[in-house]
Amino acid sequence: QKQLVESGGGLVQAGGSLRLSCAASGSSYVMGWFRQAPGKEREFVASITWSGGITDYADSVKGRFIISRDNAKNTVDLQMNSLKPEDTAVYYCAAGRRYSVYARSYDYWGQGTQVTVSS
Repeated sequence: QKQLVESGGGLVQAGGSLRLSCAASGSSYVMGWFRQAPGKEREFVASITWSGGITDYADSVKGRFIISRDNAKNTVDLQMNSLKPEDTAVYYCAAGRRYSVYARSYDYWGQGTQVTVSS
């Protein structure tokens, strides 16, 4: 059973930055970040292949967020810059065998970490 543990969430003012990190047991998985705001469905944020050669971003975060991974440490990070109040959500790390931007394609999920952006 693959385990994922997120860290790095918190409260930040609009325009600020946060860096989320996900520690995964094992490797060789596609990794993704998703988020869910209150009353809304879980949505895709970013994804990265095992090699790191391919990444994808939701239009809403493109140019502001950067996903990266360190396979030697089995971690995947999400650098979030120029944060907006609408970025407020619980952020989840996910792992899967097939590269996808869809939550249903991911097999393992972390417990989530809260990100709150104040205006």
